[in-house]
Amino acid sequence: MDICPKCGLPLQACVCKEIAKTEQRIKIETEKRRYGKVITLVTGLSKDVDMKEIAKGLKSELACGGTVKNDAIELQGDHKKKVRPVLVKMGFPENTIED
Repeated sequence: MDICPKCGLPLQACVCKEIAKTEQRIKIETEKRRYGKVITLVTGLSKDVDMKEIAKGLKSELACGGTVKNDAIELQGDHKKKVRPVLVKMGFPENTIED
């Protein structure tokens, strides 16, 4: 049986990822880049969550391109109003997400 190094519980009963999701202060904002292109930035995620997995889910759900850079998720296009419901569906509490 494998034991979680953070909480000491068996991996099947580990709650570290759920606790990490509730401790986030996520901020969603748009930014204008070169040639008038708009991107949506999702910042405030800590190292405790898998940012690449979250970015993959956001890109899939919003049907856009994007990347993870400088501790932020960059999504191509203006998705400011659409990101919050997707993050809530992924398990992040709604009161920890700022627009």
